[in-house]
Amino acid sequence: MYTLFIKRILDFSAALMLLLLIAPVFLLITCFLAIVNHGKPFFVQKRPGKNEKIFSIIKFKTMNDRSDDRGNLLPDKDRLTIIGSFVRKTSFDELPQLINVLKGEMSFIGPRPLLIRYLPYYRENERVRHSIRPGITGLAQVSGRNLLNWNDRLALDVTYVENRSFLLDFKIVLRTIKNIITSKDIVVDPESVLMNLDDERRAEE
Repeated sequence: MYTLFIKRILDFSAALMLLLLIAPVFLLITCFLAIVNHGKPFFVQKRPGKNEKIFSIIKFKTMNDRSDDRGNLLPDKDRLTIIGSFVRKTSFDELPQLINVLKGEMSFIGPRPLLIRYLPYYRENERVRHSIRPGITGLAQVSGRNLLNWNDRLALDVTYVENRSFLLDFKIVLRTIKNIITSKDIVVDPESVLMNLDDERRAEE
């Protein structure tokens, strides 16, 4: 009952309430990022959701679009703005995903939606992560976030899918709040500590 109906009702209600409560902060961050990113406060990217259906995830844009002489984007660490760094450290960059939750594309709790190009590299048991809505936070995020290796991270996604319940979601919410307050396991530049999944799996072949 919870996973089929109640979870979606709670997601929608909580997302709507939070958006109303944080509206002033949301607008302030949007204005600051619009200034530093030349009118582009949001980062929108296609990601696979439930049943691998592609949707557009929305985040605050924390990096500028600086490129080299050949037109290639500079590494993430060279494009991260000062305001963007603050937004990432506080996890405010995730706030626009409340819109994804309202639209039914995401849930508060679930496996994080990763890159489309990773789809061919999941092992068979790991594909169960796409049988439910992806989440803003999840079991892997409160268990190490980007500090986890890919095998452990994806294994935690599978564990969540197979054991999801109201009690587990409640525990994840509490741990998420604690981690945000203490800035635990937050990595401003994930590429500095973790290879891309496709690169890692190809290296294993």
